[in-house]
Amino acid sequence: MAGLATRTQPRIALTVVVPTLNEGAQIGDAINALPFADEVIVADGGSTDDTVAIARARGATVIERAGVTIAAQRNAAIARARNEWVFALDADERITDALWQELREVVAAPAHRVYRVRRMNSFLGRERRRGRWGRDWQVRLFTRERRFVPDRVHERLEPAPDAGSLRASLGHVPYRDLRHHLEKMIVYARWGAEQLHARGRRATLWELAFRPAWRFVRDYVVYASWLDGAFGFLTSALAAYSCFVKYAYLWELGRLRRESTATRPSAPSEVDRRQAAGG
Repeated sequence: MAGLATRTQPRIALTVVVPTLNEGAQIGDAINALPFADEVIVADGGSTDDTVAIARARGATVIERAGVTIAAQRNAAIARARNEWVFALDADERITDALWQELREVVAAPAHRVYRVRRMNSFLGRERRRGRWGRDWQVRLFTRERRFVPDRVHERLEPAPDAGSLRASLGHVPYRDLRHHLEKMIVYARWGAEQLHARGRRATLWELAFRPAWRFVRDYVVYASWLDGAFGFLTSALAAYSCFVKYAYLWELGRLRRESTATRPSAPSEVDRRQAAGG
């Protein structure tokens, strides 16, 4: 059918890179959904399940990089790409038929060196069209000289001023259910707090009280999630809670640092050193 990719079409000169860590439940389906990619490279971060075995069985090239960031995993895979064009994919994302067709056209006659794509996020069986999730644009298609900035949370491609936008969307199901959402939320909140702490940020009362409140107002009112009824309220409340947990972790890191500094022996003064020397 015109406008849709079919399995009778030839492969695209495109390398798809996928970072993984214990993705055995879905990496097989993720690779099977890449019939038109000339090359698939899985960069594994030290999985203890059967992720690596499944990826190899599906024909992917596997690079093992235990203990590194997702950005470092992506960059290691990009460095191995044999094609000029690279698409960065996560194991919980799927390239739609419409996106495959557009990728074929763009790679054949590119107008830019970098392209962003809107993620079509689904949660609890429903697409999240509003709120922050409805504005989820990610730079994912680029030429292989590009690299990701090594942030621990929400890694991003190095700045590219002349980025194009793809019309088709990228399917994304980030959470299996509410429990999985909460589990991932805690992990990412902690990582986000650690990243802010490393940059010298400290959690204030304003940030603990008003940042989560503003996050809810922004998603529910400004971004019109209220139009989605109970679903919109739930997703906005979860976004606010995620923000609160991140700054609560940041506050805890600051408290631990203050306690460590308070109990650390102070350096001796010049008078103390002279007295110790008998002078």
